[in-house]
Amino acid sequence: MKALRTLGLLALLALVLVFPVLLSPNNAVTDMAIFTLIYAMAATGWNIFSGYTGYISIGHAVYFGLGAYTMALACQHWNFPGGYLPFLLLPLAALVAGVFAIPLGFLALRVRRYAFAVTTIALMFIFQLLAYNLRGITNGSNGVFLPQPPWSADVFDLPFYYVTLALLLVSLGLSWRVRHSKYGLGLLAIRDDEDRAFGLGVKTGSYKLVAYVVSALFAGMAGAIFAYFIGIIYPQFTFDPIVDVNITTIAFLGGLGTLAGPLVGAVLVVPLQQYLTVEFGGESLNLVLFGAFLLVIFLVLPRGIVPSLQGKWSAWKATRAKAVRLSSAASKEQAVLAERRERL
Repeated sequence: MKALRTLGLLALLALVLVFPVLLSPNNAVTDMAIFTLIYAMAATGWNIFSGYTGYISIGHAVYFGLGAYTMALACQHWNFPGGYLPFLLLPLAALVAGVFAIPLGFLALRVRRYAFAVTTIALMFIFQLLAYNLRGITNGSNGVFLPQPPWSADVFDLPFYYVTLALLLVSLGLSWRVRHSKYGLGLLAIRDDEDRAFGLGVKTGSYKLVAYVVSALFAGMAGAIFAYFIGIIYPQFTFDPIVDVNITTIAFLGGLGTLAGPLVGAVLVVPLQQYLTVEFGGESLNLVLFGAFLLVIFLVLPRGIVPSLQGKWSAWKATRAKAVRLSSAASKEQAVLAERRERL
């Protein structure tokens, strides 16, 4: 069974690797795939904090926007040409997001539950207003242009796709490592009962802050890739509540606190949202249809897709094992009865 699962994962990875090459002339599909990978990476990072600790952050657009502006301003001030060179700024974008996350996380994590969620929302709107008003740095509502890559239309999406895929794999690897470590057990203990975890010796304050900063790193890189791919950024599209809605929806839909949940959620949410935006975006009907779809999913699978399917699979295996045991017991009973008849 384990070998079969490994083979299936390798086949899936091979399909993901060749996917943009097979569809490279179809930029609409590859564009959608890049946005899916960007949000999958951001949601995976978000899940390391919110999924494992139970602290629901609705303000990670702060770090998404910081990463986007770091990429744009660094390219502008250092005269980076378009091409592969701006990708070297991704660690800088992560660093800037992480540095900002330390004091902001320390401030927000002084409260819990709904107060924490409200605090993160407030931080997001504060940074959006700062981006509008610090015109000398962000150029305000006029936005910041990024250098255009010199690649032809046939291969334009490929570098973005593979760089984002590599970062997504890194985020998944780190998420898996955290989940199966002593530190990850501490985060899960905080999610289950923070006061009891503290009483048992878990350093809850530092545990939460480190996870918050790690999640901000990936949000910052996601914002940086998004900015470079789009080519221009504005405050309302980087420090954007919709970014937070997308990230949290992806994680909740796929399964909060699971490794595969952000992937499943991103594959379902982002292409659907892109399609609805193209078809109905002019009348904002896309938001109505998108919300209705999510409402139905949450009502049917309230724990998320991955945990619900895992629960159904476990229940099916238990039922099957019970049926096998009953069948074996019945066979043994029949054999005993047959033996008794032969003796009589």
